[in-house]
Amino acid sequence: MNVFVIERYLAIVDEFDTQDTAETIYSVIFDEFKPVATARLLIENEQTVRIGRVATLKEYRGQNLGSQVVSVLEACAIERGYQQSLVHAELTAEIFYQKMSYSRIGEPYTEDGVDCITLMKVF
Repeated sequence: MNVFVIERYLAIVDEFDTQDTAETIYSVIFDEFKPVATARLLIENEQTVRIGRVATLKEYRGQNLGSQVVSVLEACAIERGYQQSLVHAELTAEIFYQKMSYSRIGEPYTEDGVDCITLMKVF
């Protein structure tokens, strides 16, 4: 909420969707009781997962927390037999994902009013 709605001005209706369920797998890092970084894992098909909603509170950035929540979800996917991961990332985050061995696939597009790109990583 703080990162996407307040900081990035995305519509509140786009913050939560039908894929936020009790069965959804999340990775969260806490500073005591305060959640400071998070991401979620979605199943695309038998071979592919999609990692999304990756967010770190502004005052905690630069500590590799984003890469940690992503890495935990990748490990979870590998453990369950998935072979690749997709990310629908804001263009400004493309380098972050490339450092984690994701490669751009396709052309940039607009999602929820933000310029994005899809990236993929084969495990």
